[in-house]
Amino acid sequence: MNHRAAEIVRLLTVRGETLAVAESLTGGLVAAEITAVAGASRAFRGSVTAYATDLKRDVLGVDATLLEARGAVDPQVATQMAAGVRKALGADWGLATTGVAGPDPQDGQPVGTVFVAVHGPFEEVSDELGGGKVVSLRLNGDRAEIRMESVRSVLALLLRELAGEQTGNERAQDTEQNGGT
Repeated sequence: MNHRAAEIVRLLTVRGETLAVAESLTGGLVAAEITAVAGASRAFRGSVTAYATDLKRDVLGVDATLLEARGAVDPQVATQMAAGVRKALGADWGLATTGVAGPDPQDGQPVGTVFVAVHGPFEEVSDELGGGKVVSLRLNGDRAEIRMESVRSVLALLLRELAGEQTGNERAQDTEQNGGT
């Protein structure tokens, strides 16, 4: 089990928040990491594996013009996937992965080009759906290594956002649960 996934489930549970995942190149691996954690059902709403570009548009609500102009491997596509799965599955947080695991380039992007995104209830954003953050990755390795590093990276991104958004009271609860003072 992934320690990041366990910490994500713990933090979401403490906060009473939920997570949904949209995956392309990772093909369900992010959801598998989350659901490997005992008690994940308290925080995990579900996932959409939108491998085909038309599913990104039709199921996740990614802008058709954006997909046509830039292809599915794009930072804005990743952000829209995260927002779309969050909305579609009624979650507080949405995660997304899109990229090229290989063996061949796609949409004019070389193998190892990956975008991971998180969309959530960020305080500094005033609209009802919150906001998103995306990270661009240039990964080396074979197909399996690129996919696994994409999983690690998107979980790390969410964990940073969750840890950065904790209130003082939640930090105090965490300390007490871990035997601190």
